[in-house]
Amino acid sequence: MEERKTYFVDVILPVPINNAFTYRVPFEMNGHIKTGVRVVVPFGRSKLQTGIIIKIHEIVPEGYQSKYVEAVLDETPIITGKQFKLWNWISEYYMSPLGDVMNAALPSNFKLGSETKVLLHPEFEMNLDLLTDKEYQVYEALEIQKELDLKEISDILGIKTIQPVIKALIEKRVVITQEDLKQKYTPKTQLFVELSEDYQSDEQLKAIIEVFSEDKRKKKQLEVLLTYIQLGGFKQGVSKPILRADMIEQGVSASSINTLDKDDILKIRRIEISRLESKEDADKEFMELSSEQQRALNEIRESFTSKDVTLLHGVTGSGKTEIYVELIQEQLDQGKQVLFLLPEIALTTQLIQRLQRYFGDKVGVYHSKFNQNERVEIWNSLLHNDTSKFQIVLGARSAVFLPFRSLGLIIVDEEHESSFKQYDPSPRYNGRDTAIVLRAFHEAKVLLGSATPALETYFNAEEGKYGLVKLDKRFGDLQMPEIFTANIKKEKLQKTMQSDFSGFLVEHMKTALENKEQIILFQNRRGYNPVWACEVCGWNPHCKNCDVSLTYHKNSNILKCHYCSYFTPPVGACPKCQSNRLKMIGFGTEKIEDELSIILPGVRVQRLDLDTTRQKNSYENILRDFDDRKIDILVGTQMVTKGLDFDNVSLVGILDADMMLNRPDFRAFERSYQLMSQVAGRSGRKKKRGTVIIQTYDPDHWIIQHVINHDYMGLYKNELIERKNYFYPPFYKMINLTLKHKDPNKLDMMAADLADRMKQVFGSRVLGPEFPVVKRIQNSYLKVIRLKVERDASNKKVKKILQKKIDEFYSLAHNKSVRLVIDVDPI
Repeated sequence: MEERKTYFVDVILPVPINNAFTYRVPFEMNGHIKTGVRVVVPFGRSKLQTGIIIKIHEIVPEGYQSKYVEAVLDETPIITGKQFKLWNWISEYYMSPLGDVMNAALPSNFKLGSETKVLLHPEFEMNLDLLTDKEYQVYEALEIQKELDLKEISDILGIKTIQPVIKALIEKRVVITQEDLKQKYTPKTQLFVELSEDYQSDEQLKAIIEVFSEDKRKKKQLEVLLTYIQLGGFKQGVSKPILRADMIEQGVSASSINTLDKDDILKIRRIEISRLESKEDADKEFMELSSEQQRALNEIRESFTSKDVTLLHGVTGSGKTEIYVELIQEQLDQGKQVLFLLPEIALTTQLIQRLQRYFGDKVGVYHSKFNQNERVEIWNSLLHNDTSKFQIVLGARSAVFLPFRSLGLIIVDEEHESSFKQYDPSPRYNGRDTAIVLRAFHEAKVLLGSATPALETYFNAEEGKYGLVKLDKRFGDLQMPEIFTANIKKEKLQKTMQSDFSGFLVEHMKTALENKEQIILFQNRRGYNPVWACEVCGWNPHCKNCDVSLTYHKNSNILKCHYCSYFTPPVGACPKCQSNRLKMIGFGTEKIEDELSIILPGVRVQRLDLDTTRQKNSYENILRDFDDRKIDILVGTQMVTKGLDFDNVSLVGILDADMMLNRPDFRAFERSYQLMSQVAGRSGRKKKRGTVIIQTYDPDHWIIQHVINHDYMGLYKNELIERKNYFYPPFYKMINLTLKHKDPNKLDMMAADLADRMKQVFGSRVLGPEFPVVKRIQNSYLKVIRLKVERDASNKKVKKILQKKIDEFYSLAHNKSVRLVIDVDPI
């Protein structure tokens, strides 16, 4: 670029605004600006923001004087052209501001704004001599003060643009940002035992063993050394750390290990370990596929010759993962990258470990629960097309935003899962659908896998838009689980219920436990009791911020709102009529856990729900304990339906099927079938046929009968007729508009105004406005307007007209106070 030319750049910022902002480039930066690089720019009166250049030009903005770019943060672009195309598509399709898409797409270490808090890195061990004067000043200030924002650092350094200094400190691992802290930046560590340097040779080790062998008082210490060697701590003259817990499990005492540590023969060290499987070389050979799996694999290959997207409809336990592994290897052989999308990384630990055993350190995990440095490392590796690592990325929906260079295959496992849809904040995108669009930019292929596909997906397959491959048999010819119902109404009359458990289920649980087999119990509601009620006047405690009842949590002895987290101590008497006759109605996972200890004393029970898995490693720990048979009964919410594969589970109990079936939602039956079928599939996966018991007041309900018969096609055909008759997906597309305001009267008027404007164009396709099931959340009242549009209508045209009507609505001053949330393709 010419040195003295006047350039302008269009920059997108991580703020909820659709437009790019134009800034002037100082002459001295002319040679450093490129599209896709980050720049620091002034935003508002005194704030600085990090944005990305999307266009360089010489057009002088009209009507205002543009501000100057403060600094360029990158030498090379951090996003690719394909990524930016995807951002634009998400912004247009989901009617979301481009700034929101940028905010969701970039790791937080890439976004340094005025309000970013900076803290010292908890593991900083670097030589301070390697810091520049300015970097050292920041380090010194953070030693005195725990955290600083960018303005405070700017004052300390006496310069305005300090983002480049912070960027350098992050890269040198001297500081972390507040976003890292929110991820509870504490590395996972465990105690390891290793030979001290004085004994790390064959001669020295033999000598000390001989000394211990001759001294009877050293018998226990000798056992420690021999156990250490037996576990592989010393091989061919090389010492390696051994997990202290593994040595204790072999029978040596902790005190003997401590004695050897004091004597400087062994050293106990705390070592950081991976939160998943350690990244080692691949050590597992591919399993030989069954004839059914091989047929499915061949059909997928054949399908990919004519279709870009293929659905693998394989029953639970049919061995879909082994097919995925074969397809991944084919892509690696071609030097291509693979994206493996999962509904929730934390619940699919087993799959991550299996893939890492096949592919070693070529597997990278990208997910919001991992620290920012790890996420940036994967980002940069993919950006620079480093095929020596991270050729396979396992991730939740946000992994679609990564800068792939040579993407060959996208696998979306459990594609029906609602977790692929982002609810809050904007952009409210669907990871599965976005992956299908991402495919087009890379000319890659997409494989959708599910035992219970989403109706829309199966419809697309039947219509010929997607390929369809079926896998109807379980691996090893294992039979599908046998499913029974327990009639709660009948058992209550016969008085055979034991609290919330049918006698039928209790008998089967006792039999399973006698056979040393494990049990999974599914109840899609956490807490102890969903509702408290006064027997005299019917009063029940409600959240002060939301229009919902409070749920009782016995462990913490609080009444809690599951929408806004408000909580209060339980009341002793009804505040309305002063009666102390308060009863608990319904049951959640916490109550089930409590009651099992009474019905089946001595049984080891563990919950797997949001309350027990708040800490970062708790998912893995609970699943590992269950796999190691330290837990007899696992009680859980939806979490127990996904990604679990245990050899010893013979019984699954579904405790309240009616709660799922009676939800006021057009997808209630589809969801109920999926949840019940998925959790049923956890039973009898290896050795023998499993058993499933569904507790219900209505055993003849047609959905329950389809679950019993493993009849997905029956569900699909019935639901398709209903969807067509009532204008629902897949025949119609839906857009939900939710208006929020603290004043219900104003909300009524404004919602009616927007609905009327929409009806002028879309007519009877507009439904509402109406209150949702929960009409107030966090002190804001809600009203929903639904727009249903024919499947063959132009998406762009519909959204353009809708946006015009929204802009007209907001052009009136009295409407500006209402908040509008747009949800395209709600789930």
